[in-house]
Amino acid sequence: MTETTAPQAFDGVCPLPHLGVIAARGEEAAKFLHGQLTQDFSLLGLSEARLAGFCSAKGRLLASFVGCKRSHDEVLLVLERELLPATLKRLQMFVLRAKAKLSDASGEFELRGLCGAAVPADLPAPPWQQLRQGDAQVVRLYPGAGVARALWLAPVGSAAPAGAALSTDTWRWLEVQSGIAPVLAATTDAFVPQMLNYESVGGVNFKKGCYPGQEVVARSQFRGTLKRRAFVLHSAEPLAAGQEVFHSADAEQACGTVALAAPAPTGGWDALASLTLASPHSGSLHAGAASGPELRLGTLPYALLDDI
Repeated sequence: MTETTAPQAFDGVCPLPHLGVIAARGEEAAKFLHGQLTQDFSLLGLSEARLAGFCSAKGRLLASFVGCKRSHDEVLLVLERELLPATLKRLQMFVLRAKAKLSDASGEFELRGLCGAAVPADLPAPPWQQLRQGDAQVVRLYPGAGVARALWLAPVGSAAPAGAALSTDTWRWLEVQSGIAPVLAATTDAFVPQMLNYESVGGVNFKKGCYPGQEVVARSQFRGTLKRRAFVLHSAEPLAAGQEVFHSADAEQACGTVALAAPAPTGGWDALASLTLASPHSGSLHAGAASGPELRLGTLPYALLDDI
């Protein structure tokens, strides 16, 4: 890191106005979500959180969440606000006779992103651990660019966490650097979870029961049919989620799609893109067209699970 991107430059608190909250309440709330999402919510403890996806019948991610329990009969799902109405409506279709009620609880809670020294020292180190601080819940996320990160969630009116103000662009860039892309409106129904490396960062449980798209997700993992993975890229020009990526050897067919992008602190743009497995290893990658701005391959901050 250069002086301008030293870890201390990212000590602080970010507003997260782009995120919303779905609340699932009732004695069967966790059981219901267990049957709909890619993660195990039945055994979710009060000191844990989950990265989870909601898939179509074809195994494509319609939305992604950071999920945590507020009590034994209340689960909160944090997701991109732009996807909340459609996601809530679709989930509610499957409630049927389950003793659970789902609602948009965005107006009930405040969300902040904690970075660096603003992350509580007593928050357990592994990602997806949860700490209670009075009425607030703090969830450990994957670090980005070596900077610790956490999600702070508390009822409206709670005292805000202490720390210097950081921009939402900073949070998005650290999110890119963490190697974990949330599902956005521009990418909904575009990726099987493994195309975003979700199985390698605790976003898929292959031992749980069925959920929509489960057969496709499992087949991609266990039959070696996975053809795309997420990679870190850098460009001198702006990038955007949903933008196609092309290989220098093929001007006709895209080899990937940008999943998340943000301006880099030292200039240019960084992104996570889902690419065909062969495309990063020869030739060159370009944004928008084979003649577009060249993309430089970065390094993922975690190891990928081997396909089985």
